Amino acid sequence: KGLPTVLLTHQMDGHEGAWTILPLMRDFSVTYGRNSSWIFFCEEDTRIQVVKLLETLGRFDESKEWFLGKALYDEESTIIHHYAFAENPTVFKFPDFAAGWALSIPLVNKLAKKLKSEPLKSDFTIDLKHEIALYIWQKGEGPHLTPVPEFCTDDVNSNKVDQCATTFSNFLPLCGEPVKKEDVFVAVKTCQKFHGDRIPVVKQTWEREAALIEYYSDYADISIPTVDLGIPNTDRGHCGKTFAILERFLNLSSPRTPWLVIVDDDTLISIFRLRKLLSCYDPNEPVFLGERYGYGLGTGGYSYITGGGGMVFSRIAVQRLLASKCRCYSMDAPDDMVLGMCFSGLGIPITHSPLFHQARPMDYPKDYLSHQIPVSFHKHWNIDPVKVYFTWLAPNTEESLNGKKVVYNREDL
Repeated sequence: KGLPTVLLTHQMDGHEGAWTILPLMRDFSVTYGRNSSWIFFCEEDTRIQVVKLLETLGRFDESKEWFLGKALYDEESTIIHHYAFAENPTVFKFPDFAAGWALSIPLVNKLAKKLKSEPLKSDFTIDLKHEIALYIWQKGEGPHLTPVPEFCTDDVNSNKVDQCATTFSNFLPLCGEPVKKEDVFVAVKTCQKFHGDRIPVVKQTWEREAALIEYYSDYADISIPTVDLGIPNTDRGHCGKTFAILERFLNLSSPRTPWLVIVDDDTLISIFRLRKLLSCYDPNEPVFLGERYGYGLGTGGYSYITGGGGMVFSRIAVQRLLASKCRCYSMDAPDDMVLGMCFSGLGIPITHSPLFHQARPMDYPKDYLSHQIPVSFHKHWNIDPVKVYFTWLAPNTEESLNGKKVVYNREDL
């Protein structure tokens, strides 16, 4: 009869891992377990037709355990999901959060009870929608996701929306004028062994979008040119190199440059789109933006921005970080995790955007990417990275390459 109660996860205090949803099950069960029938989850840009949603939920027996959503699945097993269901990845369905998804109260109560007796293990949260579906499924003992056609990610102006209880706005956030090219400093982490194959890709693709860009390496190569930071290359985590880049940005770049982006030499990024996205953030606040992962959030861990998709810092965030005593515990520590730990200790929130991607386009379900305007992808493995850039990230879908128009089909990738 009345409007639904609306909760915003970032305001649910006391849970560093509130964004991972499962730690909130106890609160949901205690607060809503007696007088509600459903908890419905959605994203900020999900549009809901409340009456249609109530009709849709009304088709299901609320006294039973239901897990409802728009089903996504992997077409091939992928590293993001730890190669789960490698024999046939299409069998396991998980919800597209943009369309919204629902749990019946009996299932919420069951999950709350289970979480009380078996706390979440302190491992990684990488792809929340897949991991929640796995947790609910309980190796076949819990419910599978039930696909609901009324949960949609079609744009609100699409001709299909009459059937939809939910729709999703497929646009790049823009909150004013895009930030100026000169307001974004781009730092590319590389090393001598990749100068010959990865750097030419950057130069053929997105380098032209950046007004301020430097390449940081373990070797000064004037043909690129690279800056030798005096930090030896390490096989894994590059914490020493990343902190040296942060120091250099603070001390040597113009104090009028408010934004720093750190990317790997095999990151494909649209600086053009990033400038639009950054119009939504205040550079006078400490901002740390990118694709958010979690470590040990069930046991007091922390969130962090995963490095491969690109890490974006406001100058204030870099100042706060370097003014603190938080530093690498070793030169080859994972830089993105150490930064997450440091910012968590400083009380600076990790800001998530699903438009940054730690993996390649083919590592995500097609349906998931179909309602996104991505900012980045990562890795050159088994792909043509130039083709991926011009297909997914170039300022126009038709982009001029050596004076010729090239048009790529996303389905080919």
